[in-house]
Amino acid sequence: MLRAHPSLLRELVERCETLKRRLASDNSAETRRRFEDATYTLCVATGTRQLDTALYVARQQLADAMKPETPLRH
Repeated sequence: MLRAHPSLLRELVERCETLKRRLASDNSAETRRRFEDATYTLCVATGTRQLDTALYVARQQLADAMKPETPLRH
């Protein structure tokens, strides 16, 4: 399975969370559209269909990316 680069995932997670908070105070059509676009992009990048699932998968992938790699052979 292909995975998005961790820097892209980090950016998309931050964008979704920021826009979600902004929607609470500014429910304009522009903010809603930007939030929906960010949500769609994160879902595509994680192979999911819902924002909560996409955020979970992205965070798991980011955590995995932080783990030190083990060599294939000793």
